[in-house]
Amino acid sequence: MRVLVVEDEAPLAEAVARGLRREGMAVDVAFTGDEGHEKATVTRYDVVVLDRDLPGMSGDDLCREIVNSDELTRVLMLTASGTVSDRVEGLSLGADDYLAKPFAFPELVARVRALGRRATPATPPVLVAGDVTLDPAKRTVHRGERLVELTRKEFGVLEVLLSAKGAVVSSEELLERVWDENADPFTTTVRVTVMTLRKKLGEPGIIETVVGSGYRVPGAGTATESGSLNR
Repeated sequence: MRVLVVEDEAPLAEAVARGLRREGMAVDVAFTGDEGHEKATVTRYDVVVLDRDLPGMSGDDLCREIVNSDELTRVLMLTASGTVSDRVEGLSLGADDYLAKPFAFPELVARVRALGRRATPATPPVLVAGDVTLDPAKRTVHRGERLVELTRKEFGVLEVLLSAKGAVVSSEELLERVWDENADPFTTTVRVTVMTLRKKLGEPGIIETVVGSGYRVPGAGTATESGSLNR
């Protein structure tokens, strides 16, 4: 999941970003409304965690811009005021959810995950390819009956590849969906992650390299499509 945190209180923004990254999300940070607008324009985010009170472009205006775009990006609005009128006003701008400061971090994570599922409605509950099954909700991967222990990035790469249902996914797209804006596009990060992922999944291999284009997993689909049962 790709998340943008737009918050002018730098310590809070960085703390939220670190916490969400520990939950396996790719997170970018903006400290002004203008910076947030620029990032949201060039990158497709699943969820934007947006403070209402921002320097430059206001959080309200940025929310309107995001809502009026053609993307499925969901907006979780943050504010120092938790009055009913403020919540109603925030939601009337098109925000999908509203959270008052101070907040409990587990609640923020739960709300971001819920919005992320709404931002990608086509993502099935369980992804499969052959005897490999990935459960996004449980954050587990099995090969047959064997539990495969993956890092957050390896899990994210496999999830994106399986979600593509056999289509080719470029290294650039994997960087965008699994890492964040700090990832160097000229490194071998994706290639090395795919290599270790292949090793952990074992034989026969399910990830194909399409020279000059990227990677794909032939036959990937949902548990229902493949006749598999959820665990």
